[in-house]
Amino acid sequence: MPGLRGELEVETLLKIILVLVAVLLVLRVLQTLISGIAALLGPFFVLVQLMIAVLIVLWLLDRL
Repeated sequence: MPGLRGELEVETLLKIILVLVAVLLVLRVLQTLISGIAALLGPFFVLVQLMIAVLIVLWLLDRL
């Protein structure tokens, strides 16, 4: 077991960290966009969410 440490290179760790940071940034941008759309739609946003959920369920049941 002691010989298993340090097999991952520093460059590989940096690439993993950069990918995770990029994913975090994309999620933040999506969150901002979705909250902006929600603010524009106002009270209709719940209805839009329900319609999307119904469409997904219908698609999964092969009804579409």
